[in-house]
Amino acid sequence: MTQVPRTLDAWLDALDAVVLPAAAAPYARVQRALRDSSLSLRQIAELIQTSPALALVVIREANRGAAASSKPAESLEVALSRIGLKRAEALFANIPAARPDEIPAPLRQVMLISQHASQQASGLFASRLARLWQEIHWGSLLFLAPVWAMVAAHPQLLDEWEQRVLVKREPARQVEQSLLGVSLLELCIATAKRWGLPDWIIQGYQLLNEHRRMLIKALHIARDNEHPLHQQQMLDADPPLRRWLTLPSNTIVLANGLALSAHHSWSGVHSLRWQRLAGLYLQVPLAELQQMVHQQAASSARAIGATELWHPAQGLLWPWECVFQVERTAASPNTEASAQWRAHCRELLCEPCPYDNIVQLTAAACNALSCAGLQRVLLMLVDRKQRRLVSQQSSGLPREAARLVLDVDSSQVLRKLLEKPALLRLKPDNLAQFSAMLPGALKSLFPSEHLLLRSVGHEGRVVMLLAADQNNTAFSEANLQLFTKTVQCIERALATFSKRGR
Repeated sequence: MTQVPRTLDAWLDALDAVVLPAAAAPYARVQRALRDSSLSLRQIAELIQTSPALALVVIREANRGAAASSKPAESLEVALSRIGLKRAEALFANIPAARPDEIPAPLRQVMLISQHASQQASGLFASRLARLWQEIHWGSLLFLAPVWAMVAAHPQLLDEWEQRVLVKREPARQVEQSLLGVSLLELCIATAKRWGLPDWIIQGYQLLNEHRRMLIKALHIARDNEHPLHQQQMLDADPPLRRWLTLPSNTIVLANGLALSAHHSWSGVHSLRWQRLAGLYLQVPLAELQQMVHQQAASSARAIGATELWHPAQGLLWPWECVFQVERTAASPNTEASAQWRAHCRELLCEPCPYDNIVQLTAAACNALSCAGLQRVLLMLVDRKQRRLVSQQSSGLPREAARLVLDVDSSQVLRKLLEKPALLRLKPDNLAQFSAMLPGALKSLFPSEHLLLRSVGHEGRVVMLLAADQNNTAFSEANLQLFTKTVQCIERALATFSKRGR
């Protein structure tokens, strides 16, 4: 593994040396277009934009040192006219063309976010600022270009950052210093300047890094989205803020904020903040803004096409709040439940805790679920880093279930279930939506159209995942009530177990 640089100068040299691969299919189309004299520069630019790596090469070359005029090229069309098609063809000859599976998934994922951001920018802002549509489009697409190079050189950094910042809630700047040795925003500013990226990109990073006071003031006003008149009065009372808010260059920061936050969670607090701020910029109600953002996300997904990567538009097929339902208090257990099930539950609820170790506790939990009528049961524990799920107990499953280990990062469904205790109930009418997002090893153990996946937590942290079914038969309301009550008993047992010896 290549050693990660630790100083700003070392990082700049390392990122300069990165050659980003281009996906083979769009690469071939661009090469044919460059030799087709019937195509205009705009048509060729439109083809190149399907390969962000190629677009970056052209912009960098056009704005490099003596090759650049006094005003940097802000769009790909201008950049192409500056360097010429022959030079572009020669540059592309040095770019490796690769199949998607040969390009590191973290790099493809970050580029997908950039393409989604570009769609948001074009759909939300370019029509209102038609004269500046090219600056908006290319600025939003290339905004994360310094991160592309970083992830291409060190793919593991993205996973480590997501784990520590998004899962463990460590301060972002502290994590950046730990992983990179420098501030990520300062590195992005320096890289954007060295590469001659459009001025709006540099201004966007400076806003996030050096002018946060203005951004915070705008976010405060944006919270009052239900009272547009009051918002306008607050802006009128602060002319510098009002002038700053209407700057066209802010559109690319808004678009990337919307895309990045939606990638993590549509319903998260960060996503809501960016939606409110975009609503304030466009002077539209939050509900209308959200509808516009969702439409652009769907357009982005259609343009990108089928991919095994995660696109936030997939999250719009089902509301997370409805599918991943945080459990409410269940109804009383079925009075006809077996005596054996009741005995296991009484044991789980005992105080002081009757178990000497977690193995004993999980064995009792597995037995209780089996006695509740669940014919196939798998109980997995989350490791301390919340990166893996490790099989602990199983019932009614083949031997390989005992050795199962699942990588949490490989599945959006697993990541969502590990955010907080929640239930996902798979049924024939939603199975197609989720099947591709479940690990193959888990699906092979439960070849079923009726499956319950339940994450179980203690003190706000998920520690366990339960998977259970009834050999592919539908769950009755009584079955679900028994399952819910059993999970409540398991949660109580975990709480009691954690207090032992105090």
